[in-house]
Amino acid sequence: MKQEKQLLIDEVQELVEQHSSFILVQYKGFKANVAHNFRRAIKKTGGEVQMARKRVLTKSIQPMGVSISSDALPGHITLVLTGKDPIETTKALFQFGKENDRTITVCAGQLYGQLYSAADVERLSQLPDRDGMRAQLLATFEAPLSHTIAVMEAILCSVMHCLENKSKQQEDSSPE
Repeated sequence: MKQEKQLLIDEVQELVEQHSSFILVQYKGFKANVAHNFRRAIKKTGGEVQMARKRVLTKSIQPMGVSISSDALPGHITLVLTGKDPIETTKALFQFGKENDRTITVCAGQLYGQLYSAADVERLSQLPDRDGMRAQLLATFEAPLSHTIAVMEAILCSVMHCLENKSKQQEDSSPE
């Protein structure tokens, strides 16, 4: 039995090392179809759900520098391994929780090599996705240039209007 347990721990450790970011989630009231939908929602983001006993999960994440006792984790626990974009996976996680009567609760997570509490993980999930952040950054860089161009255009237009008004005045004042 010890060898089987060690093999399971090694398997989960290998998965954790491959993904490097993970979230510990408490689940309750999972029926087969809910568990399937949960796995599918996480899989869409490139993540993976690893269900095992609490002791196996806690021993599996210890090499990552996370030491949580299984007694500190309430209820049934699963490990959600994030994909390439951990924020996208956390968004899917919280969205699934809202849609399914709070059947899941985030306990903690390690994202980008740093351990976060449940509240911090929730705050991170509210950030825009990677493309949204890139768009905001580009808009920040572009704004001063576009304002400068708008000011220069306004100056050129005002000069044009002044010249146009001057020519109209000269036409009106010239005797016929």
